[in-house]
Amino acid sequence: MSNLITRPVPAQGSSSAEHFLSVRNVTEHLAAPLSAEDQTVQSMPDASPTKWHLAHTTWFFETFLLRPYAPDYRVFDPAYEYLFNSYYEAVGPRHPRPQRGMITRPGVEEILAYRRHVSGAMASLLTKSDNQIDQLVELGLHHEQQHQELLLMDAKHLLAQNPLKPAYETAVAPKGDAWPLAWREFEGGLLEIGHDGTGFAFDNEGPRHRVWLEPFALATRPVSCGEYLAFMADGGYRRPEFWLSAGWDCVGQRDWQAPLYWERDGESWQVFTLSGLKPVDPVQPVCHVSAYEAAAFAKWSGKRLPREQEWETAAGAVEGIGQVWEWTASPYVAYPGYREPAGAIGEYNGKFMANQMVLRGGCAATPAGHARTTYRNFFPPDARWMFGGLRLAEDLR
Repeated sequence: MSNLITRPVPAQGSSSAEHFLSVRNVTEHLAAPLSAEDQTVQSMPDASPTKWHLAHTTWFFETFLLRPYAPDYRVFDPAYEYLFNSYYEAVGPRHPRPQRGMITRPGVEEILAYRRHVSGAMASLLTKSDNQIDQLVELGLHHEQQHQELLLMDAKHLLAQNPLKPAYETAVAPKGDAWPLAWREFEGGLLEIGHDGTGFAFDNEGPRHRVWLEPFALATRPVSCGEYLAFMADGGYRRPEFWLSAGWDCVGQRDWQAPLYWERDGESWQVFTLSGLKPVDPVQPVCHVSAYEAAAFAKWSGKRLPREQEWETAAGAVEGIGQVWEWTASPYVAYPGYREPAGAIGEYNGKFMANQMVLRGGCAATPAGHARTTYRNFFPPDARWMFGGLRLAEDLR
């Protein structure tokens, strides 16, 4: 894809406190190119202001670690418990998500002071820890890395609304290679998927369990912009036979004619990226399409989207993973034997297992080392502002 994100890499092999601070510093580095005005505005109900991401990831550590485990800790501002809670009903009431852009105060500098206050207290706690909080700290850091990606998603959507089309950062996008579309065949059978318990995973990645797969093939790379342009040129957005009913409703009601951020430029197309407007590169993976668009393209191609079980078992044998999140045909539901963790932390993933579709793989905005083969991202099927693309699959029987 055409977005090149530069960021420091969190320190590895360092002390717990140093690693903690290095992950936190990445978030502030990502926010730094944005003005205070940029960081305050909310471009749509599904997006959050940059300032809110900075505060919410701080609220997480204050709420779940410092309050219960640091006896001498003093809360920075009691009002923040209400302002920066996201969806944890067990913690208490919260400011409505669609109105996060109305929180003009506290300002950016106050939020950064809040971050310094909490990060300093956490660093002190980590030097005294007896390992009872290690798993919760690790969850908090992966949660922060999720918000680093969300911060870029939301900032891109915000800047795209500006008639000046300002760039988040100036970067030269690497030229993609025109890989021929090839296929890898898989026998299927009785296989295991899900996280095996080694290293970190979110609760929705397990438990590991057996699945039966019929023989299938998976494309060796994601669908390119050039291939998607051919779908568009063949009337893809005007032909209902390719679309799921709800997707066709979106085409009509929202006037979809191309992926999000694409704009007509005479006879060609431009795309808004974090580096500003660029000509659509036909060899780059298509990005910012919904699950409905992905499914329509697959049907037009005479193929289908992979099921998430197929994607996971085949991921090690194909290329291009990590360029765009790849839509699957699988609804986001619990694995057999799944149990939500106890307490408020149990609200992290399980409560969203309805009306969402699974994406796999990661994208250019995903922090290094954050994604795994078992990672299950999920969004509503009409969502387009995340970095979502697709890879084709087909049956072999």
